[in-house]
Amino acid sequence: MCPHCRAFITTSDRVCPYCDTKVGPRAVDRRDASETLAGFIPHAHFVTVMIMVINFGLFAATVLYSMRQGDSGALMSVDSRTLAAFGAKWTQAIAAGQWWRLITAGFLHGGLIHILMNSWVLFDLGSQVEEIYGWPRLIVFYLVASFFGFYASAMWSPSISIGASAGIFGLLGAMIALGVRHKNPAGAAIRSVYMRWAMYGLLLSFIPGIDIAAHIGGLAGGFGVAYLAGTPRLIDSMRERFWQIAAYGCIAITAYSFLQWYLWFSRVAI
Repeated sequence: MCPHCRAFITTSDRVCPYCDTKVGPRAVDRRDASETLAGFIPHAHFVTVMIMVINFGLFAATVLYSMRQGDSGALMSVDSRTLAAFGAKWTQAIAAGQWWRLITAGFLHGGLIHILMNSWVLFDLGSQVEEIYGWPRLIVFYLVASFFGFYASAMWSPSISIGASAGIFGLLGAMIALGVRHKNPAGAAIRSVYMRWAMYGLLLSFIPGIDIAAHIGGLAGGFGVAYLAGTPRLIDSMRERFWQIAAYGCIAITAYSFLQWYLWFSRVAI
């Protein structure tokens, strides 16, 4: 997008054809991919990949823990007792004060197929959001959407629920917000594509065992925050500093949530 008039332009344009403003290289092109694990992880997708790494790490931990408890089939289906012990959304526990489950639940998965499907969508969608909105907004969108998704789930059902899909629906909401904010043909095309994604996802949410409340809550949360946030403009502006601070705040809350989980788990684990 042109940094001055916000019109959609091509990556080869050096002067905006609409307002004649000189266009510099994109922020993503100024990043040095070699800074990130010797270039193994593309820098523009770094936060998305890190979320996936955390998800897989916790999935491995839940599988090993469940197997130690005697569940030989944990790789394909982690038992609900283990998921509850690792911080799944559990309405009764949340009502008793374990609010951190609204955060930790978004990093847990119930089986190999579950995490592979979510990771597939998260990598594609998260990479798009990270490149368009930047890493600070991605973190805020994802974590706020996950929180609101599991809060809606807790209000809807007492059942245990987990998964990255609440955050993923939040990223869908962010892309829909992008299309809504830009009232031009390109914005309409973006809005149409991602609204179809959202509708297909919500239709699949009616399959028994899938938490539709978390998906709706995540979609609404992601859309609302993204609509207010907009896309990055001047890198060193107060607006961008605000979103960086908000992102670090979300990271701190997430870390504190896992600390609270660890303190609780260390007391109750068998």
